[in-house]
Amino acid sequence: MNNTDKEVPASGVPDTSNKKYKKLVSNTVILGAGTFGSKLLVFFLMPLYTRYLSTAQYSDADLITQTANLLLPLVSIGICEAVFRFTLDRDYSRKDVFTSGFLVIVAGGSLLLALSPLLSLISYFGNYTWLIDLYVISSCLHSLCAQFVRAEGRSMLFSGQGILGTVFTIVLNILFLVVFGMGVTGYVLSVVIADFLTTLILLLPFKVCRNFSFKSVRKETLASMLKFSIPLIPTTVFWWITNVADRYMVKSMISSEVNGLYAAAYRIPSLMILLSGIFIEAWQFSALTERESPDAVNFFGVVFESFQGVMFMAATVLISLSRLIPLFLFAPEYYETWRYMPILLGATVFSSLVTFMGSVYLVNKKSILSFITALIGAVVNVVLNLVLIPTPLGANGAALATFASYFIVFVIRAINSRGHIPFDLHTVKLTLNTIIIGIQTAFLLFENQYWIYVQIICIAVILTVNAGPILRGVKKLIRR
Repeated sequence: MNNTDKEVPASGVPDTSNKKYKKLVSNTVILGAGTFGSKLLVFFLMPLYTRYLSTAQYSDADLITQTANLLLPLVSIGICEAVFRFTLDRDYSRKDVFTSGFLVIVAGGSLLLALSPLLSLISYFGNYTWLIDLYVISSCLHSLCAQFVRAEGRSMLFSGQGILGTVFTIVLNILFLVVFGMGVTGYVLSVVIADFLTTLILLLPFKVCRNFSFKSVRKETLASMLKFSIPLIPTTVFWWITNVADRYMVKSMISSEVNGLYAAAYRIPSLMILLSGIFIEAWQFSALTERESPDAVNFFGVVFESFQGVMFMAATVLISLSRLIPLFLFAPEYYETWRYMPILLGATVFSSLVTFMGSVYLVNKKSILSFITALIGAVVNVVLNLVLIPTPLGANGAALATFASYFIVFVIRAINSRGHIPFDLHTVKLTLNTIIIGIQTAFLLFENQYWIYVQIICIAVILTVNAGPILRGVKKLIRR
């Protein structure tokens, strides 16, 4: 490239503002290669799960893992998020941060074991309490080590350990479900053992354990971390309610079999959660490192436009394929899952947008705002579940409640977060995208005779509206 091709501002200093975009894309690709590859492998185990687990068993396995996910923030006191945030902060020692996080998890795990007899009194989990305990402790330790190496900028290691953990899970699933026929216990235990093995590999061969030192612990650091993480506990619990409470309510108000179908239907939106999660992991790193940049507002706006475009494009394709997906991924008795997918996919789009807005709170350490908005979402979700599930909508009433709660929280966060970073929401495009997937869903669920043509038209419109800005951004990065 000759000198005339370079962009040089009036100051005479070459323009390096695109470096932040390159870094974001680089991290997304690295994290995506590991995370998407690993999670996609687990996703394609659905035929195995639906063959060796009945709908009632799948319902039980799902509720066990989701209960463990509820206990995770309580046991860890949200410290893994604090480890990621404070490791990136140059004012704190990394050994101090990691050791503080480890000690908090040890204390929380000990308390969980002491109180587990109380959990066994709940009829749902009486015989599985020990599995829940192991799941929580192994997941906390794995998350601590993984978030630490992620904050260190060791993206390849973070990505690689995700793939390795998935390989362990797949091998153990086949062993426990197919060979030994362990059912629900084998399903959960495979994840537990995979987490423990991956944690040991991070601690020993990759020497994460060298960051542990009692001598490095400072009360001031621990206090600051807890001040940041404690408000995240109810926040995470409220998001759990928004995401999972509907499954408990579907089981109690309808049946375990219907809840098994509903839980299996969640596996399709999980592809979008995976897609957004890969990006959000990279985005949080970029948002934190670029928070002081004079171009931060424009950076947020450009990234948000592309992000919401990708999410809506993914949703419109998956919605159009809702009737076909169960034929290839599920056992025949799970086919009716297609009826719950379209609304859940719409809910997942706004769940992802809510998470993006939460990055503004992360950057500004406004965890109290995350708490308040999550509380609103949880209340809306529970109330609407109670109202809609008993109606003819049934389990789709639960899906609609989930969509409504995420949509409301997104609107609140969109208004509030722009008071901190006033980036462009591209409201017209966002509204049009929402209307299009709404039309898709209506024609599909009401089984209108023209539903196939409507799906094709909606896909074409979504691609036309969103592909341009994304392609321009990609071309810009390639050209530079």
